[in-house]
Amino acid sequence: MQVVTNLLGMDRASLQSFFKARGEPAYRAIQLIKWIHNRGIADFNLMTDISKALRTSLQTDCVIQPPEVKSEHVASDGTRKWLIAVPGGSSIETVFIPEKKRGTLCISSQVGCALNCTFCSTGRQGFQRNLTAAEIIGQLWVARDRLRDVTDSPLCTKITNVVMMGMGEPLLNFEAVATALSIMRDEHGYELPRRRVTVSTSGLVPAIDRLAAECDVSLAVSLHAPMDELRDVIVPINKKYPLTELLAACKRYVASNKRYFITMEYVMLKGVNDSLAHAKKLAALLRDVPCKINLIPFNPFPNSGYECSDEEAILDFSNLLSDNDYVCTTRKTRGDDIDAACGQLVGNVLDRTKRSQRLGTRQQE
Repeated sequence: MQVVTNLLGMDRASLQSFFKARGEPAYRAIQLIKWIHNRGIADFNLMTDISKALRTSLQTDCVIQPPEVKSEHVASDGTRKWLIAVPGGSSIETVFIPEKKRGTLCISSQVGCALNCTFCSTGRQGFQRNLTAAEIIGQLWVARDRLRDVTDSPLCTKITNVVMMGMGEPLLNFEAVATALSIMRDEHGYELPRRRVTVSTSGLVPAIDRLAAECDVSLAVSLHAPMDELRDVIVPINKKYPLTELLAACKRYVASNKRYFITMEYVMLKGVNDSLAHAKKLAALLRDVPCKINLIPFNPFPNSGYECSDEEAILDFSNLLSDNDYVCTTRKTRGDDIDAACGQLVGNVLDRTKRSQRLGTRQQE
């Protein structure tokens, strides 16, 4: 059976090796990157600066195959959510959040999530597998392709920012994520600057160090608690990489390549982590870490067991941090009427961990 290679998920280095093995010069990689990712072309016949002989050769054992969009939903605020099919019978979700002068694409890295943060709907779905590089960068490819047809929106329809904050823990799928990031940053691909590409992690310390060494992107950390005993419950990976180790890795990340700051994400859970005492502990905890703090109002989902903090509590929390000289913002909830807000992405996961089944049983008891 002939093996067919999907060139969509190959970065420049991979394509150079691919063409070298076929006896072709290295510059073919740049040509392909431009056609596939800069111009959005998936038909070899349209690649007019490549010889007809090479185009014919590529068609025999190669494809440029973006993922299939199963459905699209548009929220009242202009947020768009795509349900994207992946091999194996599952699907993932990708979200585009438009503003007046910028558009942010939220990309998934896993089918489900290998971690189990208790406030996140994705974690409740369990985990099937990591996405391939083609499935990750393919979300950007199809989103840009779809947005070209949107001509009646008063908001930005160009993808100016990408955040790896969709389904999954990106740093548990390091190789594929790193390849996709390389394509996003490539001057011949999507040409996205470092500050406009952000990887969000729950705190995998060794992978944070590796990210600093191998990928020139911004970092966000899902912090959500100012002390280990609480974070152990909300973000269970903390039991393996406690706050002292995590924050030390954050300092190393900022120090490498003169990165400016890290974004600390903090979901506001009523009666759990939202008191002024928590805010004071957070201010003390982060004193030596170059960072800004992003407060995220909790977005509800069925049987979550949590409620969003009151507006007054969020404002008081934010003001205390600002009074302690932190840049603190509160994220505006977007797309919640189509379940596209932070923590609400679920897709359709064939859970091989049986986590979703176990959680469902507990909720019925």
